[in-house]
Amino acid sequence: MTVTDSFIHHLLTTALDADDRGAVVAVGNFDGVHRGHQAVLERAGAIATDLGTKCMALSFEPHPRTLFRPQSPVFRLTPEPMKARVLRAFGLQGLLTLSFDKALAQTPADDFVDDVLLARIGVAHVVTGFNFHFGKDRKGSPEFLQKAGAERGFGVTIVDAFDDENKDPVSSSRIRRCLGAGEVDDAAGLLGYRWCVAGEVIKGQQLGRTLGFPTANISLPESCHLSHGIYAVRLRRANGTLYDGVASYGRRPTFDNGPALLETYAFDFPQEGEDSDLYGEIVEISLFNRLRGEKKFEDADALVTQMQRDESEARTCLAQIKPLSALDQELTF
Repeated sequence: MTVTDSFIHHLLTTALDADDRGAVVAVGNFDGVHRGHQAVLERAGAIATDLGTKCMALSFEPHPRTLFRPQSPVFRLTPEPMKARVLRAFGLQGLLTLSFDKALAQTPADDFVDDVLLARIGVAHVVTGFNFHFGKDRKGSPEFLQKAGAERGFGVTIVDAFDDENKDPVSSSRIRRCLGAGEVDDAAGLLGYRWCVAGEVIKGQQLGRTLGFPTANISLPESCHLSHGIYAVRLRRANGTLYDGVASYGRRPTFDNGPALLETYAFDFPQEGEDSDLYGEIVEISLFNRLRGEKKFEDADALVTQMQRDESEARTCLAQIKPLSALDQELTF
């Protein structure tokens, strides 16, 4: 499940090793690695195959919007570890990460090309989307990049906007809106795979255990705007074992209305033995469908009755699922 350190290269002031230079590099934020991003990555991969070299992605941490609007941190669809996992599953050979700070934001576009793309990475070819800009005052436009490549001896390919089947643009912002409304199936259609979160299993109040529904609880970032509610999900353990399940994301209004947690009840999970202990383990939760919104019940018995209905509905839903794509097969099944 995890991505090895050798896949992620944090580009501080050092250059890539000789074996990694001369790659085709797709450049962008790639938050979500959605179908529009995948169009860029596919083009980069095809060029890399023709050139007989590696294909990598160059991205930025933290998300640039977080630097410019710290009071409103962006809802990250794929934090760096998850982004790396998706990119590797897509077939790339590495993720190059630049620290996005004030110094980088003020770097002239020419210096970015010379210092980052050439000196540190040694690109053979750059592929990016039609709306990618870089450098001070965003002067590094696609046209600027094409001219710089022609002058400095590396190839540049600009990929047009990617629209869905309804001719609407696919974007990270649109996917965030879907998740904020609980429309995880619509988000999956735009991503090309089921949206997934990862986190360390922590101890809660163990309320689910007392109700007969023991849960694996993870805390999501405050910037996560996933709609509170009940979801049909799939849990992946660190060893790759999969469990279908049902999850609640919210504040437990029947009990304490506390901090938001994602609480997953994994079907047929071992209740005894060393395999039954998830505390401290990093797990992934893939979301398939929102079953209902969060609700406050009169008492625990009423909640348990509803939880039994939720389990039945989730089992029916998950019994019918099929991969959306080869990428979804790799990530979710």
